[in-house]
Amino acid sequence: MASYKIGEVAELLGISVDSVRRLADSGQLATVRTAGGQRVVDGRQLARFMAKTPADVKPETTVGRSARNHFQGIVTRVVKDRVMAQVELQAGPYRLVSLISREAADELGLAPGVRAVAVVKATNVMVELPEA
Repeated sequence: MASYKIGEVAELLGISVDSVRRLADSGQLATVRTAGGQRVVDGRQLARFMAKTPADVKPETTVGRSARNHFQGIVTRVVKDRVMAQVELQAGPYRLVSLISREAADELGLAPGVRAVAVVKATNVMVELPEA
């Protein structure tokens, strides 16, 4: 299973490295030490944390920045039937849900804790400005 360095966790959660360390120090986010002494978070544990943590964090700023329709995150849930798979991905404060073929989900090895990128293509895109 994948494990993530503190900096990677910060990027996935959309918060600072110091905030991740505080979550770990307070026991809200379990970490383990590598042989080299570096703290890492197990992918499945991170997926559970992200799925249960309310996504009420707002981006630091949206002015002058574009996601370019790619959202890096971590898979928090996969529900499969015979033909389709519903994949939930937490990308910072955003929860994305995708319906893909079961075959594609199996080929990609999608499971809770796996790092993935959601690529969004839409025919209608709305643009808003945040409150000043």
